Amino acid sequence: MIDSDNPADGHPLILYEYPFNERVRTLLRLEDLFERLNYFLPASDPRAHHAALVTLFEILDVASRADLKGDLLQELDRQRHTLLAFRNNPAIDTTALEQILANIEKACGDLSAMQGKTGQHLRDNEWLGSIRSRTIIPGGSCEFDLPSYHAWQHRPAPQRRAELDAWIAPLQPLHDCLALVLKLLRESGQHSPQVATAGSYQQLLGGKSYQMLQVRLPVQLGAIPEISANKYMIWVRFTTQDCSDLRPKPLETDVPFELVLCNF
Repeated sequence: MIDSDNPADGHPLILYEYPFNERVRTLLRLEDLFERLNYFLPASDPRAHHAALVTLFEILDVASRADLKGDLLQELDRQRHTLLAFRNNPAIDTTALEQILANIEKACGDLSAMQGKTGQHLRDNEWLGSIRSRTIIPGGSCEFDLPSYHAWQHRPAPQRRAELDAWIAPLQPLHDCLALVLKLLRESGQHSPQVATAGSYQQLLGGKSYQMLQVRLPVQLGAIPEISANKYMIWVRFTTQDCSDLRPKPLETDVPFELVLCNF
């Protein structure tokens, strides 16, 4: 993604994020899907609403792979207890701290109120189920396959949008919680400027656990990081794309970048 925090020279930065574990990987995937959903939802074109509906099915698939609700509640509760210890610290902005705690309390309350399995209301809708089973087939949602879906796409845009909103609304507490967890994780980051000598960078971590790392670098460099990381070492190799066929090729020049290690 393009980072909104541009450097002083005005050149935009491109941000790459790498998760250290499956839980953060799932949260990042869901965040990306919700962003795509919110992009297509306000549109009026039926093809945009088709893209929104397919994205909703993808969110359902990803969110169903683990006890995501329990993991989010556990993580936010842990964050709440950690932040409570700062209440009497004179160096902490009390107003900001209380706002974060209130956000955590509300997000946990809304998510706890969700009944049943995540997205069960979508699974129980037979009409949506028929569409979902066809959209996994290339070209499977044509009008001769799904005439009722074709008719739905010809309804007025506000009506389609209202129905999409109704299907999405029960998932909103999940989105709010994962957005808050990722926000807290990103804000915990330790920033450091680095240089990849001849396009390669390694750093030993000494067994210290991190949840995610970020690589920020100017877009105009044309450098693409290939990241490998575990609790012992980080290895970033930079490549660039061939102008003719876009195949990656090793970048052998020094690459300045910013490394951010994130951990709660």
